[in-house]
Amino acid sequence: MERENTQEHVLIVGGSSGMGLALAERLLARGSEITIVGRSEKKLSQAKQHLRGDTKLHTLSTDITCEDEVESLFRETGPLHHIVSTAADITGVYVPLSEMDTRTARKVMDSKVIGPLLLAKHGAPSLSHGGSITFTSGIAAYRPAAKGTVVAAVNGALESLAYALAIELAPIRVNVVSPGWVDTPIWDAVAGDGKDAALDSMAKRLPVARIGQPADIAHAIDALMHNGFVTGTVFHVDGGQRLI
Repeated sequence: MERENTQEHVLIVGGSSGMGLALAERLLARGSEITIVGRSEKKLSQAKQHLRGDTKLHTLSTDITCEDEVESLFRETGPLHHIVSTAADITGVYVPLSEMDTRTARKVMDSKVIGPLLLAKHGAPSLSHGGSITFTSGIAAYRPAAKGTVVAAVNGALESLAYALAIELAPIRVNVVSPGWVDTPIWDAVAGDGKDAALDSMAKRLPVARIGQPADIAHAIDALMHNGFVTGTVFHVDGGQRLI
């Protein structure tokens, strides 16, 4: 997948759905070249259909928790301007601590901390001057809830990782977007049939009086990517949830 390094090329891990897909749509509309990465070939194919088979869109199946696959990923992509990760595997993690399976906890840690660490390790050499890496953490790091111990821990760890990477990888910029409650497919797994009621209840509590949408987070990531004077920063896009 050899390319000229003149046009903006953005790698989006987790770009086959939710916030990552919204970012891909936003950047493609502006003329950027996009490579979206995920583990599911089916979801990647659906994303490509959703984005109408844009010729500037590429898809690659990769498990970012496997170092060999991450190394191969960056050999395939060639030069990049920005790396974004919205990926998270939190299936089965919202349980009481007494019922927590350590294998599940490690799976979440791998997807939210080890994966981003590997993306930085092997992706930094592919980034152009002025390039950036942006991760997504979440409100759980600031407003932890019962049954959410592991999610709170990994989001906090990811933000600390970004602070350190911003120093070690400079002048590459490393930032984090911390979303609040956003209406994405992940809520189907978290809340099941109670999704609509849970989101509606939170919307009534938030100062902005609504739940976030994937486009809100895409806008925030875009802003961090293209502001060359921002690094080592957590950008809160939570509708004011930290205040209530």
